[in-house]
Amino acid sequence: MAKHSKLQIALEYACARSILFGLGAAPRSVAIAVGLTIGRLGYLLSGKLRRTGQRNLEIAFPDLPERERKRLLRGSFASLGRLLGEFSQLPRATPEKLRALIEYDEVGLAHLREAEKNKRGVIFLTGHLGCWELHSFGWSALEYPLSFLVRPLDNPRIEEMIERVRTRFGNQAIDKQSAARQSLRVLRAGGTLGILSDLNTQTREGVFVPFFGKLACTTAGIATLALKTDAVVIPTCAIWNPKRQRYFFHGDPPVELVRTGDHEKDIEVNTANFAAAIERLVRLYPDQWLWIHKRWKTRPPGEAEVY
Repeated sequence: MAKHSKLQIALEYACARSILFGLGAAPRSVAIAVGLTIGRLGYLLSGKLRRTGQRNLEIAFPDLPERERKRLLRGSFASLGRLLGEFSQLPRATPEKLRALIEYDEVGLAHLREAEKNKRGVIFLTGHLGCWELHSFGWSALEYPLSFLVRPLDNPRIEEMIERVRTRFGNQAIDKQSAARQSLRVLRAGGTLGILSDLNTQTREGVFVPFFGKLACTTAGIATLALKTDAVVIPTCAIWNPKRQRYFFHGDPPVELVRTGDHEKDIEVNTANFAAAIERLVRLYPDQWLWIHKRWKTRPPGEAEVY
């Protein structure tokens, strides 16, 4: 974790609190409109992030016309702005309001109910796609609390403020840096664990598996947890549906675990299958994924940098 001075921590916190409090005090429609405007301005003004997004889209969709890649990237920035607006509303959201805002995938729910009936742990395999903050928050308000892995922000006061919102209906945050024992306990007790699995990982924590046709260093921890606990791994995300003006909680069929008896091979094969499941979701909703993250930053030994 980077060291911040007390002044920097205080200033950053005051800025973040002012934005969230200001948007949170406004009607949801206004908060979303402001968030979308911030997202669109981010696209126009943040050249570095825009270049990262353009490079990622070149890797993922090399045959797509440039104008279409730009459209997807603009959508990605707008989706981030929408996320900001929605998050600002969560401190005063009620189950009744959330129920009117969220639509569940009945097919995905059926797989989940089967796991619950058999008292098996569940891993929500998800990513920075759509409104991921609403995903776990809405689930805790309308179904039951779950646990989720997080990397704490460098500013502890902002982290505390955000965690209070995330855990308002009973969710439990687990620090990624010391997550193994606690995560195993949750899954072995038949609990549900949410994991964002689409970020670049260092080689000491991950393995290289294909993602949009190019090797990406991907966390091996999910495969380790699933194999140790026989958890049901369900790819899922919360997507904004502009036609219905609601969020759709999409759930794919569980990813079947592969067991060959070779532990290292099992980790790699299952991690590749999980990455493929996330790729499928991103391909379904490409304008709502976090294209501005350097997903292919860590390279295999001897391979040239991507960015």
